Amino acid sequence: MADESQSTPESNVTGWRLLATRDFGCLWAGQVISQIGDGLNKVALLWFVYEMTGSALKMTAIGLLQTIPPLVFGPLIGVYLDYLPKKTVMIVVDLLRTLMVLLIPLFYALDLLTLERLYVLVFLVSIVSTIFGPALASAVPLIVQRSQLTTANAFLQSTTNIGVLLGPAMSGLGIALIGAQNVLYVDAATFLLSALFLFPIRVRETKSVKELDVLGTPVMQDMMVGFRFVFLQHRVVFALMITAVLYNLAISAFVFLLPVVAKELLQVGPMELGWLWSALGIGMLAASIWLARMPQGTFQERIGKIGRSLTIGGLAVCALGLIQTPVLFSTFLLIIIIGGSTSLFYPVVWAMLQEVTPEHLLGRVFTTFSVGGMASAMVGMAGFGWAADTLGPAVSLIGIGLLLLLTAMVTMQVSRRGLVVTPAVA
Repeated sequence: MADESQSTPESNVTGWRLLATRDFGCLWAGQVISQIGDGLNKVALLWFVYEMTGSALKMTAIGLLQTIPPLVFGPLIGVYLDYLPKKTVMIVVDLLRTLMVLLIPLFYALDLLTLERLYVLVFLVSIVSTIFGPALASAVPLIVQRSQLTTANAFLQSTTNIGVLLGPAMSGLGIALIGAQNVLYVDAATFLLSALFLFPIRVRETKSVKELDVLGTPVMQDMMVGFRFVFLQHRVVFALMITAVLYNLAISAFVFLLPVVAKELLQVGPMELGWLWSALGIGMLAASIWLARMPQGTFQERIGKIGRSLTIGGLAVCALGLIQTPVLFSTFLLIIIIGGSTSLFYPVVWAMLQEVTPEHLLGRVFTTFSVGGMASAMVGMAGFGWAADTLGPAVSLIGIGLLLLLTAMVTMQVSRRGLVVTPAVA
């Protein structure tokens, strides 16, 4: 990490003024556009595949193809990411996504699109997309100062929230007006715009590109260096990894069960389900904006903030499962609370990871966290989905709430043990 004494005028900016700086402002604007594009893609692509095949199974295969690359290639990607310029990587990824998404409607228009070709394109888009998230997280501490990390991550999470709120709604409207295949043209354009916003950004690259043997021992050794740092060498990072696994087990299952909550507990249809999704997004966006305005604080203050927010979220999820005759309005309010309280987790955790991780390990650490988070999310969705089918959605919700409370207890215990964030040395 850079010495704070070497800060630029932009690095001394905090809060909302951070968005007005050229580097972070361009990064944020590009991510808003990109996240809206992701929202467009999720709805339009699934609808397009279902219209094309008429098969729910073939449609769900899209989700599987989007899940495999992060789990399989994540650790390897992290090694290479640590030796490549982050800005260049993000621009190349966005340009590749532009091309690959654009090929889907082009092939369709030329009557060249087969299901096999579509699956290949989706798989390739997922591979390059796996690179972007860790590259972005690794670039943030190279753009902003340590004291700005929580604010920067909160603002970046707000782009995801904006995408959740606007993307699917815009996609649905676009499908109705111009068709799913034409919405994919718009999706491709959002990735191109995201790449254009990245060009003016100045990223303080300090690591020279290193020759790596893809199949040789050095790559495996470098991969193990990252694993050792996360699991053996740094108690703070390992503690954050444990809490991240528990958090993803719970929160991914809750999001997955929202349609079940709507249909089985509330006995409402897809329109009301859309309102519940919006409620989750509203809570998340409000929390991100609030967090961006708050001072970063000490390690104990930050970890305590996570513990308190997850306690509120866990109690709210339990309350949702315990309500005997749920009303749509009260459920809407509870989901706003759940979205707001649980969404503080990653901006704070990401900031602490960026603070303690040496620059040459950022890619490996963030891909390790991403792989662990996705694996635990899949376990959570499968486990609590099974519980909802066999024991009922209310029992499953209570289980999720208790798991969030357990995560809060673990974070509080970490805080009491007096672990200290020691800023990394590049």
